[in-house]
Amino acid sequence: MGFVVYSRRGCHLCEVLIEQLLEELAGSQRPEVRDIDTRPEWRERFDTRVPVLEYDDQWVSDYPLDRAAVRRRLERAAG
Repeated sequence: MGFVVYSRRGCHLCEVLIEQLLEELAGSQRPEVRDIDTRPEWRERFDTRVPVLEYDDQWVSDYPLDRAAVRRRLERAAG
């Protein structure tokens, strides 16, 4: 599955986290960005916590981005 960012429209911290994540990924993959306001279950789960980063349905980071955690996930995925 890969990286998923739970976000919402107009969230500046979400935009910053996504930009930082893209820097870490350096084109190796593209995260899926999910707007929590499009699904009631996401809004209920993440309402005041966005942005939230998960990898294969496991929490990785909130804001600020934990770059070391992202690198560890990438290393595990690579083998």
